[in-house]
Amino acid sequence: MSSTRTTVRTHWVAVRAMLIFTAVLGIAYAVVVTGIGQLVLPAQANGSQVTVDGEVVGSSLIGQSFTDADGNPLPEWFQSRPSAAGDGYDGGASSGSNHGPENADLIAAIEERKVQVAEFNRVSEADVPPDAVTASGSGLDPHISPDYARLQVSRVAEARGLPESEVADLVESRIQARDLGYLGEPTVNVLQLNLALAGLEG
Repeated sequence: MSSTRTTVRTHWVAVRAMLIFTAVLGIAYAVVVTGIGQLVLPAQANGSQVTVDGEVVGSSLIGQSFTDADGNPLPEWFQSRPSAAGDGYDGGASSGSNHGPENADLIAAIEERKVQVAEFNRVSEADVPPDAVTASGSGLDPHISPDYARLQVSRVAEARGLPESEVADLVESRIQARDLGYLGEPTVNVLQLNLALAGLEG
């Protein structure tokens, strides 16, 4: 009888501990952290959404494609780098291709993309930068290199009937410096650049 009573008491202690910790760590902690995030960093807490006239058009943290219904790149927009996430920039399938540098499929894909990018922008294949033909590790990188952005200036300006110098100046104004001045490389956020481009015409 004593052994049974001890077992029941032990199980009841365990159940109470589970309920208490579930309430404190699973509910209260999440509510407090969410509340702090909404008060201190509301934009980041809500996914760094980018809005135009009150409508969400994307996130500054997740890239997107600027293509037509058939997946063809639109000449009037700056293009993002390739994505290996799902069908492209799928936030629910973030991943790289996991192909090594000597993988035959990756090498073939890079060569094919290099030809396409060169023809689309009417430049030499030797001028195509690496990020124009390779996906990021997450498949969601919203940035391209300044070199890739500059490569697209002539094509975008012609498609929109804008002075090439004006589009080039816009690109230069959108270059983000290295983090803390020394981490990583300078980048250009494609969505923000394209939004600025749309405003340039207006």
